[in-house]
Parts: sequence; C-alpha cells; structure tokens
Amino acid sequence: MSDLPALLLASLNPSSRKQAEQNLHALSVQPGFLPVLLRLVLEVSQDRSVRLAASVFFKNVVKNKWEDEEAPVPESDKAALKDALVAAMIQLSTPSDKTIRAQIAESISLIASADFPHRWSDLIDKLVNSLSPTNYAINIGVLQTAHSIFVYWRAATRSDELFTVINLVLRSFSKPLLQLLQHTSNLLLTNAPGDDTSTPELRAQAQVLLVELYYDLTCQDLPPDFEDTYTAFFGSNNGIYLKFLTWDPPQFQGDPDDTTASLPSQIKTGILEIAELHVKLYAEVLLASATVPALVRSVWDLVGGGKRKSLGDDGLVSQSLRFISTALRSGQYKELFSSKDTISSLVQGVVVPNIVLREHDIEQFEDDPLEYIRTDLSLPAASGGLGLGSHDAMTRRQAAADLLQALVSSGLEAETTEVAGGWINQGLQEYNNNKSKEDSWKSKDTAVYLLTAVATRGSTSQQGVTSTNVLVDVVGFFSEHIFQDLQAPAGSVHPLLQVDAIKYLYTFRTQLTKPQLLSVLPLLVTHLGSDNYVCYTYAAISIERILLIKQGNQLLFSQADVHEFARPLVDALLKKVEQAGTPEKVAENDYLMKCVMRVIITARSSLTEGYEAILARLVNILGVISKNPSNPNFDQFIFESISALMRFIVAAHPDTLPAFEQALFGPFTFILQTDIDQYIPYVFQLLAQMLELHTQDVPAAYRELLPFLLTPSIWGQKGSVPGLVKLLKAFLSRDAKQMVATGQYLPVLAVIQQRLIPSKVNDAWGFDLLQSVFQYVPASALERCRRALVMDMLTRLQTSKTDKFVYLFVHFLLFTMAINAEGVTPDFIIEPVEEIQPNLWPQVLSNFVIPQVPKMPTKDRKVAAIGLTKLLTQSSHMLREPAIQAWPNTFGALTRLFSEPQYLTKSTEEDPDAGISAIDYEEQTAGYQAAYSRLASSEGARVDPVAYVRDPRDFLGQELVRLSKADPRVRSLLAAKPEVASFVQALASSGYVV
Repeated sequence: MSDLPALLLASLNPSSRKQAEQNLHALSVQPGFLPVLLRLVLEVSQDRSVRLAASVFFKNVVKNKWEDEEAPVPESDKAALKDALVAAMIQLSTPSDKTIRAQIAESISLIASADFPHRWSDLIDKLVNSLSPTNYAINIGVLQTAHSIFVYWRAATRSDELFTVINLVLRSFSKPLLQLLQHTSNLLLTNAPGDDTSTPELRAQAQVLLVELYYDLTCQDLPPDFEDTYTAFFGSNNGIYLKFLTWDPPQFQGDPDDTTASLPSQIKTGILEIAELHVKLYAEVLLASATVPALVRSVWDLVGGGKRKSLGDDGLVSQSLRFISTALRSGQYKELFSSKDTISSLVQGVVVPNIVLREHDIEQFEDDPLEYIRTDLSLPAASGGLGLGSHDAMTRRQAAADLLQALVSSGLEAETTEVAGGWINQGLQEYNNNKSKEDSWKSKDTAVYLLTAVATRGSTSQQGVTSTNVLVDVVGFFSEHIFQDLQAPAGSVHPLLQVDAIKYLYTFRTQLTKPQLLSVLPLLVTHLGSDNYVCYTYAAISIERILLIKQGNQLLFSQADVHEFARPLVDALLKKVEQAGTPEKVAENDYLMKCVMRVIITARSSLTEGYEAILARLVNILGVISKNPSNPNFDQFIFESISALMRFIVAAHPDTLPAFEQALFGPFTFILQTDIDQYIPYVFQLLAQMLELHTQDVPAAYRELLPFLLTPSIWGQKGSVPGLVKLLKAFLSRDAKQMVATGQYLPVLAVIQQRLIPSKVNDAWGFDLLQSVFQYVPASALERCRRALVMDMLTRLQTSKTDKFVYLFVHFLLFTMAINAEGVTPDFIIEPVEEIQPNLWPQVLSNFVIPQVPKMPTKDRKVAAIGLTKLLTQSSHMLREPAIQAWPNTFGALTRLFSEPQYLTKSTEEDPDAGISAIDYEEQTAGYQAAYSRLASSEGARVDPVAYVRDPRDFLGQELVRLSKADPRVRSLLAAKPEVASFVQALASSGYVV
C-alpha cells in the first residue's frame, strides 16, 4: 500500500500506464484497500494529481467491485467507508477540491444506489445533522452528497419502490432543506455579513445546490411540504425565486469572456429548470398562483433584446428560451403570445439575436471543428427539433429555433411563419446585395437557420425532419437558395454556407424523393474531398443518414443504387481517416468510420472487386489505433466495417474466406497477446464469424486457439464473456466431433458450471452455451455430466433465485426436450432430476415449468410448445405416478400457448439481414464502461432450433393420436381438465381424433 502514490502517478503516464493499472488492480482486491485510498484522497500534503487520480480510481473500484460476484468489497471495508464518506465530503468542501469532491460524490451515489436505504439506514440522518445555519463550507459538502444521490430520481421510472425511498428521504430531509433554502436566500438577498465560513460566494455555491435539490425532490411528485411553501418560492408578487431572477450583485459579475457561468447565472438557470418542470407536471398549482406570466416577464427582462451575450450565460439564455417554449406547448398560456406584435417582438428580441453566429462559434468552427459538429448536432429530438442528442446540451441557436417551433406547433403557424419569413427574406436580400462584403454570408446563414427552424414540425434522430410546416416550401427553398452553395466550387463561397447546404440536406432528407437524393449524393461525395474538417465530416454524416432512410421496413437505397460510387466513396472516407496521423487523431472522427460502415452495409457484394485493398486499409487503421484506444465509437464502427465486408463478400464468393483469415489472424493474435481489453470482445466475435463460415473441416489455426479460450483468466474479463460464448458455440456447431474425441467439451462444461450458471450477470450466457452443448455433443458423452449440471441449477434456484434465472432454467428444460438431437429425449433431462431426489421432477414441473410457460416471450413459444408436446407424449416418467398427476395441468399450459398461433410458426419471408440494416448507434454513449459491444454484422439470421416441426399444432395432434393408441389413459387425462375440451375438439375437427 505504501507504493500507492507512485503507482497512481505512473498510471497517468502512457508509457507506464498498463503495468501501473495491473498493480493497482492487484492491490484493489486486498481487504482495507478502499479506506486507505480514501485517506490518500483526503491527505492535503499529497501531490494534487495523486489525490485526483486516487479519487478517480476510488470511484472506479466502487463501481466495479462494490457488488461484484467474484471479489466484492469486504463487508468491513463497506461499513468503514459508509461511516467516513459524509465527513470526507465535508472535508473536501474547499473550492480547490471541487473536481476531487465530484469523484467522491459520484462514488457515494453508486454506493447509495446499491445500499440505500436498507443497508445504509443512517445516511439521511447524518446529512441532516451535518447541515449548519452558519458554516457554508460544511453545507456545500453535505448538499453535494445529497444531490449526488437524489439526482438519479430525475430519470427514474415511477414505481412503488421509488416512492418508498423518496418518502423516506422527505420525512427527514424536506423541512431542513426548505428552511436552509429560505435562510440562505435571505442572507444572499440582504447581503448579510458573515465570517470565512459564510462568505457570499460560499452561500451562493450552496444556493446553486439547494436549487438543484429542490428540483430533485419535486421531479416525481410535489410533496406536501413543498406545496405548503409554494407561494413563498413561486408567488407572483414576492416569491423568492422571482427575486433571484433579478438578483445580480456586482461582486459576482466576472469577465465577459469567461466561459463558466457566474453563480447568479447558475441559480437563475436552476430556477428556470424547476419552472419548466413544474409547467409540465404541476400546471394546476402554477395556474392558481399566476406564476407563469410573472416568470415570462422576468425572462423577457433577462434575455430580451439580445442581452447576455457572454459564453458564460449560454446555459441561462438557452434555459430561458426553453421555459417559454414549454409554457407555449402546455397550451395554458397561448394568450400571452398570441398577438402578432408579441410574436414579432419575440422573434426580433429573442430568436434572431440568439440565432446569429457569434465570433466564438466561428472560432470554434475553425479551431475546434469536431466540438462544433457535436454541439451543432446536439438538439434533443424530443422537442421536435433539428438533430439528435442530449436535452442538456441545447445551444442558444437550438433553443431559439425550438421557441419558433413551439410557436408554430401552438396554433400560431400563420403568424409565426409570416414574421419569420420577413427576417428570412431580409437576410437573403442582404446577402445577395452584398456578396462581396466579408461578413455578408452571416445574413444568409441566419436566414437558412431560421427557415429550417420554422419549417420543422417533427423530427427523429434517425429520419431527420418527419413533418414540416405546410406554409413553407422546403424543396423550393432548396432549389432556389441552397443547391447553388451545395454545388459551388470550394473557396467560391464561405465554407459555413457550404456546411449549411449540406446540413439542410441532412435535416430534410426524408422530404426529398429518391431520384432527388440520388442526384445530390455525388455532390456530397465531392465534399468529402474538401479541406474543411466540418464540411467533409458533415458530408459523411449526411451520406450515412441518407443511406439509412427507410420506406416502411425496407431501406430506400439498395446495392444497385450505390454500386457505381461505393468504392470511390469508401476510398475518400478512408483517405481522410488515414491522413490524421497519431492514433488519437485517427480515431477522433468516428463520423467518417460510421459512414464507411454504412456504405459497406449498403454496397454489400458490389465491393468484391478491390475488397482486399479496403480490408488491408481497415487492418492498417486498426493497427494504428490499437497503440492507444481512445474512442469506443470509432472502434465499434471499424470492427463493424470489417465484419460487414467479410459477411457480404464471403457470402457471394466463399473462396475469399482464406484472404480474410490471412489478413486478420496476425492483428487478432497481437490484440490477444498484448491484452488490449477494449478490442478482445470484438476479436472473439469476428473469429466466431469466420469459423461459422467454414462448411467443411475446421483449419488447424482455430483448433490451436481452443485451449487458450478455456483458460480461467480469459473468463475473468467480464466484457469477453459474450464473445467467448459466441466463439465456443461456433466451435461446437462446426467441430463438436473433434472436441468430444479430445475431451475438450469437458472444460466447456466446467466453465458453464463454475463461471456462468452461478453468476447473476452471466447466467444467460451460460444457458446459451449449454444449449449448444446439448445440441451438438452426443448424448452418450453427456450422460455422466447430467447430474452435476442439474444439481448446479437446482442449487442456484435454492440459494439465489431470480425471475430471470427461473425463465432461463425453464427455457433450457423445454429446449433440450424440444430439439431433434439423437439420444436427447425428455427423459434424458428428467432422469438426473429424479436421481438427485426421487419424485423431485413433479415438484419442478408444478412449481417452475407450468407457471413460467404463459410468461414465455413470443420468440420462445415454438420451442416451448414442442418441448411440452414431447414431454407429454414421449416421456415415460410423465406417465408414471406421481408425475402423471401433473399431466392435465401441463397440457393446459400447452394449450394456452396456442391462443396466439402467429408466434408458433417462423415467417418464411424473414430477412436474414434485418438486424444489420438496423445498426444505429446514436444512443451509444457508454464508452468503454459498456464492457461488451455486440457486432450486428457478425450475427446471422436467428436459427430455428426446432425447424423439423413446421406446424406445432399438427405435431401435437399427431403425437397425441400416437400416444392414445399406445396408452388409453390419455382420454381420461384430457377429460380431467374440462377447460381444454374445446381445444381437443378443434384438434379432432382437424383430423386428430384421440
């Protein structure tokens, strides 16, 4: 432990990082590690970078090991930490410790999500008892701790369990919070004197957190204490919150160029977030208090006339506009905005000033283009806006556009379109009359943004604008004003206007016909050659989204549409990736690699000519970025591109498989040997894909890999498990005979028993692999293993049963009974159950199988129906006492599956590539923490394990007739369940007379 500071410093250096991280992970499993690490975080004499690294590592260990199944944090350490963490947050309350405090706050929220309230029952009392009316240095630590726990309620689904926790917190916390909020507000508004622990700055920092907590505690319901004091905070004449909207003391006003929001600005933003939430959730309370008109007046005074232009006020301005948009959309306040003069004032004083590009935006376009793109695409789709992304990332431009759209969607379409149209025409005229002026392009840029905003009525991230304002001719505007910039030679117009043209196409792509899109695609390909980063990246984004357009369930563009320009398109994209240089810069622009992936998926086998060159370039890029993996999205797209290329080329030309193996085995061996854990899950999936493509003998190179795949250490990496299971399933389906001959199926069973079935995280993968074992390994080889396998399952049911495990267990039983594998009969799986304890099977059947059958997902119902049919008609155990007593109820459960017969037959028209065409990663934000990323391109169409039965109902009828001839008791067993009589009669009318 004495080496901890040195190890933490070494983990910050790329050259020593890997070894240092391995040593830190080895230490992290030792008892007492986390308390020691927390003391190091709090040790002010330590180097700040050591303390910050320690706080990050502390959070990561809590995240990964607090409830880990194999090596969880020891209970003694958990108790010590829960005792110390609130005090630690108070100790970290100084402004210089803000970033460290944030890491510890997140750690507390992670622990609370697992242990609060049942295993951390004194947490709230500790927080309340630590609050002080005078010491705001302490209050900041306490309030941030509380906020880190309660903030997750904002996104939580309403449930009895959630409200039990919220009510528990409110009983102790709501009154002290509201009292401290009123007390702090009074101190700030009166500028009361205070000592070093109660300076105006510390009070204002605490007020920011108090406002956040007010939101947290009212985000699901309006608690009685908050309703009782509502007028004190939101009263239209003298409410505390309205006072703070005009509160702006000179001592808090920073530099206009400061990018960080001032404390008054943060408080105002928080208050308007609460107001927006309450307009949505508690409209009747606000209506009764005339609060919203007063808030709208305050917002107008705050941001009207283009006030608050500094970057630090961006969040406040955006939230102000969002509040007005929400009030408009609520339908309760339309009269506040319905006059044309009001709309004109709003557009002139609020919308246009915030849509005009600022110097900062232009500098970002030139100096930090990737951030410009990410910001520009971050508009929440939920608001009916232009793009995609997170609610909190709305820019001024986007919030202003959203306000226009709120006016349009609130029944003020004609007035808003007319007012905005005047500004649009003015901007276009100014540009056309002054093209030679240096800044004239800004007028057109503003006009295009305004037009896009007023024309948009609804949109999604995948399809762009889905419905438009009928008063705006989107296609006509494109022809008249946009197309000229799209086809203009580079350098002849300002690059931002070319980006506007590309973005217009991106935004309104579903409003254009297929021929129109095909006519402009070559222009977008030309823009990929641009020297401007934003221009060529937007071109890639637009091409990728256009190729994803669907009509109904079918993609609009097919292989035939793109085959002529697919190769030059991939070439142009890869050139841009390759020219970046360092591993980090190569992997930086995932939009380019995503477009490569989409082109390969669309072009399919038309890339056969020259595929080796594309593959070689992808492998080279992989070699560069593997030196320092830095962008999980880029990684996903490059592996998806390799997988898709292999999928379509080998399907059309099976003789190309060796070329893929030759190109990929070397890099994959390097990744496995050097333990690049971010890439290992992808490697396993691609190896499985290649192995599955072999239709005859398995090459020796794969067999040599098998012992490595069965070593315990490789299964210790959580993210590797799904890929390993996929690869072992490929071995079983292609090489089971060899695995049985060499005994290599036994270590597979050991992995299932020791690592997968006992694990709540990996049990589904265990059953998935076990089903393949039963499918492909001969029954004779499994005979001696059955009892131990079943024993492990029953033990897990007894010791740590979950709903998921019950489903998996029942599905496994029915799957093994249903499949057409030699020697694997229903009795093959019932016998070991009976060996463990005589007459245990009827209990398993009645307590688990029969209750679970009606809950089976639709995808599993055919397997369940065949499994139950064979159980009832082919098992000798089922026709002996005491199991026969459960026969009628089992048959009753089976008949219920036939109430929705559409789920019992497989559609012959199912598209084998349906999964791959739907690949869309817009929501993928989990980064490397996600541990496992599925490669959709490596997945084949779902195989029907009971394809030998075409119609399960006919199969049941045939089996019942056969059984009734051999065993006359069947009639009386059916008669014992009167509710199945109509089903039996229907079978008879189909010719299956029992």
